[in-house]
Amino acid sequence: MAKTSNPKKSLRNAYSGARKADPRPITGKEKPAELLAHAFSAYVGRQERTAFELMSKSMEQDASIFLTLSGAMTPAGLHQSCLIPLVEKGIISALTTTGANLYHDAHRIIGHAIREVNPNAGDLQYRLARIIRIYDLGFWEEALLDTDRLFSAIIRGPEFQKKMTTPEFHYLLGKAVYGIEKQLGVKQPSLLSTCYKHAVPIWVGAVQDGSIFLNVVKLKRLLGAEFKFELDINDDVYSMAAMQHFCRHQGSKRLAIWILGGGVPKNYTLQGEPLLDQILNVPTSGFDIDVQFCVDPVDNGALSSCPAGEGHTWGKVSVEAVETGSMYVHCDVTAVFPWLTHALLSEPKNKRKPMRLMDKMAEAITFLDTDVQKRRKQLMKTLDWSVEEAEPSTPEDADKHDAYVR
Repeated sequence: MAKTSNPKKSLRNAYSGARKADPRPITGKEKPAELLAHAFSAYVGRQERTAFELMSKSMEQDASIFLTLSGAMTPAGLHQSCLIPLVEKGIISALTTTGANLYHDAHRIIGHAIREVNPNAGDLQYRLARIIRIYDLGFWEEALLDTDRLFSAIIRGPEFQKKMTTPEFHYLLGKAVYGIEKQLGVKQPSLLSTCYKHAVPIWVGAVQDGSIFLNVVKLKRLLGAEFKFELDINDDVYSMAAMQHFCRHQGSKRLAIWILGGGVPKNYTLQGEPLLDQILNVPTSGFDIDVQFCVDPVDNGALSSCPAGEGHTWGKVSVEAVETGSMYVHCDVTAVFPWLTHALLSEPKNKRKPMRLMDKMAEAITFLDTDVQKRRKQLMKTLDWSVEEAEPSTPEDADKHDAYVR
């Protein structure tokens, strides 16, 4: 007779082997990683500790790290405190963000300060004083006007007068801004110029939802046919999938995603995997490590807050990520990420040469093109559809024709 499992015994055995919640007294002499290891044993603290462990694991496995950034993070200076050091240390391999984060970053390099303000002082008064407010940060309206002029002047350049993807666009912007920073003697570089120097590709999934592109609209209306700049959203989406496919097979072999906030940058990066697997029939397994920092609740159906398990059902993250490689930290990014960056950079082992993925973009696209061409015959069969396929013709067919709506 076969033995039956004893749920009580197996649960007790698992419990007996679990990590003890038994922090040591803090002395003030601990290294950041040591403090995280023993003083963060429960609740959001434990989420933070696990996130750090997964960030460290990303480095240990030499994963290609795709970082996504949403919310007004460059006005808050998160790029100066965290992202630029992580890029310079070779930790961040690719970046997806909002156009606003790249636009507001430029205020400082042309001499406009962003200052702390009282969020309760009254927005009617702030408007009369021509002070723009982002919660508890503020800057003169002139900062916007001068930054608009800056980007208008840059994008009129001959190198921009063609069709391109957002990584190409931001690489050229970064190159131009890098030159301006050198001319002005800017000590604290921008995120754009830093990514240019280290060949970190920057995608912006909703580029039209930002002030850099508003100036593109102005240039097109004023200059007409003379202005030939255009963004190719088809190639843009394809380039994200191509880079992930390339990193998986020709690069580091492992993929990690670190999500700061949520929004469009999160999904624009994650959707590269279902594009490969579901649309192009190119086998893939999803990101191996998934770490997110966000304040949103997970039960409202929003994509910003969906956990790795939900993402796995779409093919965005791997089985491994769901089981042992994922952590959603319920927190404000600005309250936690600087501390985790400090802990990460305090470990001498956590540094590597930049992967310079932007230099490999053309190779990545060619690599995916080759795989797509191998599947062309089968893919062509997916292009047609008829209404007869959707309409049940018999009661028996109707029973089988269940509709699932997300």
